[in-house]
Amino acid sequence: MQFQKLKRRNKMALFDDIRSGNVYKMYIGGKWVPSSTGQTQDVMTPIDGSVIAKIPRANVKDAEVAIGAAYASRSKIAKMAAVDRAKILAKIGDLIYANINELVDIITLDAGKPKSVSKGEVEATAERFKYAAEEAKQIKGESMLGDSVPWGKEKIGMVMRQPLGVVLAISPFNYPLFIASAKIAPALAAGNSVVCKPASDDPLALLYLARILQEAGVPEGVFNVVTGSGGEIGDFLAASDRISMISFTGSSSVGRRIAEIAIFQKLHLELGGKSPALVLADADLDVAAKQCISGALKYSGQRCDAISRILVEKAVADKFVEKLVAEARTWKMGDPRDESVSIGPLINQKAVDKVDELVKEAGKRGARILLGGRKGKGLYYEPTVLDYVTTDMRIAWEETFGPVAAIMRVNDYEEAIAISNQSRYGLDASVFTQDVDKALDAGMRLEDGTVNINAAPAHGLGNFPFGGDKESGMDREGIKFSVDEMTKIHTIIFNPKKR
Repeated sequence: MQFQKLKRRNKMALFDDIRSGNVYKMYIGGKWVPSSTGQTQDVMTPIDGSVIAKIPRANVKDAEVAIGAAYASRSKIAKMAAVDRAKILAKIGDLIYANINELVDIITLDAGKPKSVSKGEVEATAERFKYAAEEAKQIKGESMLGDSVPWGKEKIGMVMRQPLGVVLAISPFNYPLFIASAKIAPALAAGNSVVCKPASDDPLALLYLARILQEAGVPEGVFNVVTGSGGEIGDFLAASDRISMISFTGSSSVGRRIAEIAIFQKLHLELGGKSPALVLADADLDVAAKQCISGALKYSGQRCDAISRILVEKAVADKFVEKLVAEARTWKMGDPRDESVSIGPLINQKAVDKVDELVKEAGKRGARILLGGRKGKGLYYEPTVLDYVTTDMRIAWEETFGPVAAIMRVNDYEEAIAISNQSRYGLDASVFTQDVDKALDAGMRLEDGTVNINAAPAHGLGNFPFGGDKESGMDREGIKFSVDEMTKIHTIIFNPKKR
């Protein structure tokens, strides 16, 4: 029933090729194809658990064909003039805007994301491709003289950046269009071909994107999408010697597995997080409460950069908690297709059970549930505020990935810094203070890839570099930064004849 509703809204011929009825196809070698075995798997909407589509269940043979297509076609994009790559990337952005309603609907239905959040994701994706169009024209090298050392005084070097070859982009469920595009756009801008593996929970938006890339003129074989179980084809994709780079966003456990089997491939890993928010005694508590709730509850907390623990100084804790609970009460839970809804369902039952387990364990150990703390119908979990969370509770250290604001009361600034840095994760942190010296001090001492002052983490298009330390990953991505990661330095040295 859900699929039929979607189909009536989306009559655009542009997307006719990607499916037959509610059975979707993969995009490999410039063709829309089923799996080699004909096997499919169901895609269910977390809104009500109904089946909205079937996707090909790719096997190793399908993955090998996709890698082969990307590898054989890599020169098509590598030899294309930067200005021509830029035109294609800009057209992709235009086509995304032209089909924004269809993309918003499919993300909301497939991922259970509130429509306002889905719209922001689609707009950010369109802009990411447009920025990539400019990035493609800014890839430059340099010349170097050899006279800085005594052994090469006459030599002249040309240092340039070249594409790596084939980039494997593995994206998670929480931002199915944007995170994948944050890998795809710079990879194409740099002149690489791409094999993309979307999350099995919500793969449809990426198939729509593949059709847009095809329409925009990306050469056949340069971009490929394989769908299905990561457990079945993930190791094969990551271990292929024809893959030059793996860009993965997901759990730390899967990232570790990729690092173990990808021996010669360049890696970019954006993994788990347990982002702390430090609320100091001099903070603007209204700003802190609003930002902390947004950071904790947006997209039901299903974000690696979600504010996952709030460390507030005891001197202002009571006032802050009162404001935090009041702010949390304004977040409405319900069907994400209703534009007044702020919190939709979690992605699957496993996610719901994990959140409930962490909340209940904290409650048994003495945490106070000030709001929520219960499962809703289906895959919904009430927006929750926990107070008096302590370091002996699992929720103080484990990724929650749910709509929970966990408050830890600390004696002072130094204790907040110490507890923050004890985490095995190091992705994002926030500091709320009006003391510039403390803001800078915390920014330097917190062991996280990004420290936000008086704001929740929000990386947008990636104009600032984004990535984590410790078990939160390796290397950085973002505008310009991703292109640097997806190119290699190539040097030509001239040794002029002596006169």
